[in-house]
Amino acid sequence: MTTEPVSFPRRHARTQRFTLGAPRAFAVAPDGERVVFLRSGSGTDRANALWALDVASGEERIAADPLALLGGAEEDLSAEERARRERSREGAAGIVGYATDAAVELAAFALSGRLFTAELRAGTTRELTEAARHGSVIDPRPSPDGRHVAYVAGGALRVVGADGEGDRVLAGPAEDETATVTYGLAEFIAAEEMSRSRGFWWSPDSDRLLVARADDAAVRRWWIADPAHPDREPARNAYPAAGTPNAEVRLFVVGLDGERTEVSWDRAGYPYLARVHWSADGAPLLLVQARDQLSELYLAVNVEDGSTRMVHADEDGQWLELFPGVPSWSPSGQLVRIADEGGARVLAVGERPLTGPQLHVRAVLDVGASDVLISASAGAAAPERETGEVHVYRVNELGVERVSEEPGVHSAVRAGGVTVLASASTGEPGTRVRVLRDGKQIATVASHAERPSLSPRLTLTEAAGIPCAVLLPSSYQEGDGPLPVLLDPYGGPHGQRVVAAHNPHLTSQWFADQGFAVVVADGRGTPGHSPAREKAIRDDLTLTLDDQVTALHALAETFPLDLGRVAIRGWSYGGYLAGLAVLRRPDVFHAGIAGAPVTDWRLYDTHYTERYLGDPTTSPEVYAKSSLVTDDGLSEAAEQHRPLMIVHGLADDNVVVAHSLRLSSALLAAGRPHEVLPLSGVTHMTPQEQVAENLLLLQVDFLKRSLGLA
Repeated sequence: MTTEPVSFPRRHARTQRFTLGAPRAFAVAPDGERVVFLRSGSGTDRANALWALDVASGEERIAADPLALLGGAEEDLSAEERARRERSREGAAGIVGYATDAAVELAAFALSGRLFTAELRAGTTRELTEAARHGSVIDPRPSPDGRHVAYVAGGALRVVGADGEGDRVLAGPAEDETATVTYGLAEFIAAEEMSRSRGFWWSPDSDRLLVARADDAAVRRWWIADPAHPDREPARNAYPAAGTPNAEVRLFVVGLDGERTEVSWDRAGYPYLARVHWSADGAPLLLVQARDQLSELYLAVNVEDGSTRMVHADEDGQWLELFPGVPSWSPSGQLVRIADEGGARVLAVGERPLTGPQLHVRAVLDVGASDVLISASAGAAAPERETGEVHVYRVNELGVERVSEEPGVHSAVRAGGVTVLASASTGEPGTRVRVLRDGKQIATVASHAERPSLSPRLTLTEAAGIPCAVLLPSSYQEGDGPLPVLLDPYGGPHGQRVVAAHNPHLTSQWFADQGFAVVVADGRGTPGHSPAREKAIRDDLTLTLDDQVTALHALAETFPLDLGRVAIRGWSYGGYLAGLAVLRRPDVFHAGIAGAPVTDWRLYDTHYTERYLGDPTTSPEVYAKSSLVTDDGLSEAAEQHRPLMIVHGLADDNVVVAHSLRLSSALLAAGRPHEVLPLSGVTHMTPQEQVAENLLLLQVDFLKRSLGLA
């Protein structure tokens, strides 16, 4: 009896893109003795456990096992926790996040709405049972001294002793406050667009906290229905669409006795609380942005009276980006930030840039006494382009030293003289994790991720100055002739797809093996190259399509591309590009698959959309030009019709299905045939494995029919 092999699409979905079983979320103890991380038991196991690596011996041991803690019961997630996971695109189960005290000896985490702590030295775990009586536990965080744990439940910030005693409310909605008020949680816009997933921060002395209060009463309500279950009430969501009110966000200093002082700043002029940093190296540090994101302030907080003083101010004629790891203080009390200066994205400490145009700084990974650890890609003045690569560097006033060596995509976590370096490359699947001390490997962290059944036949190149990845069928031989072309982009802000790594190109290779030459192009608007290229799309997102066309024609000079049979597919911004391509450039594109596309930018959220297109109430023509549909129907569509498949999850609360429904209605009104594939119960994330497999097969069938290949 033989077992039929599992298809790549199903394995890809079952393993969550071959990420299950891979270690992640590293923390290093300041004494350099322990590395803590999350990892599931196999490449198909969704339930992450908490692990600890003894650096001296290299021995790994499990610190908290979700299966044991739940006694084999299924997880029960609250609506609030499901929303948090949707914002962070978290598809795993078990322990999906944790926080530690300053010594990395005590970890706290939520599991099935219950609060647990793990003693990382002793290897013991306990539940703080009192917390569960107050509602589903969200985002527990130990105090730096390890004596308390703060968490959110029922919209209030609570604190409990690490021994489980003294559970109480520190900050919660008062009797005269409505149900729209929460304390200690990130509002939708912060979590979805600012990468700020938390709403409270401990003081380094463990005696008080900064607590965000969010009130979304002014935010317009949208309803997300489940047509497959008409007996269920639609979900009521507060969604701040472009040009409409945001949640009101305030900040308080709250003592362990419950006494609180409001932090004051010009909230009318700078309503976005984008970053909060509180360390022993200085006063609490805030980064607040104007609504138009053309100006921002770095503010130091006086915790005694709540007043703030300006440390630095930035302005930009296009917009100001937010970056991981900054702002922060250096041990000497200088402001550490990433800034666009002189045409380059640089690391600045104090008022002095420490990097130049040779590097394009991506994130600050650690701020040490003698250097700053950063990730960066090649800048405009780099001697080599290093297409798709991201490296780790040590930077100080004496210069720059690369920590990562081989070509690829690298990141790191560092403390106590120990660096955990995670490296991906084009030649090997997955990510390799090494533990370094003084630049020398002293241990590794094992991965249980499955190995893919295919390897990308990948060429990384630049075409007309645009970074590109080209994938040909595994069996293709020179002389086989030109191939039908499938563009497979994201192609927009915050979504770099041309990367020097193996796994991100697996789905593209699978499409290539169906008989296509697959092209991925990162044009203007995509990150990782230069501030000017990223910000060239201000007021005109259609430039991102122009660069797809430019890259396609340039690549056709050296690759076997049949320009008479060109299709495009994409999800989210890539879905928008696919729709834009067949409507605006049918002379180039002969078919398109638009997955979860933004079709009317007035229906997308404030922080993202207004950053690029401004205010729709004052610039309606800008929105109309970049949208696929307006109130009058299709926007600037060419006369020629091309086949279009529209795919959308009906439970999507980020790009709501109204985008696809309005596009379909406009296409129907214009007499344009198209296909619509609604996915019941599916959000903006990848659907369950059976749906994911058939979705890819249906796309291939559509492409072959549309290009005359069937």
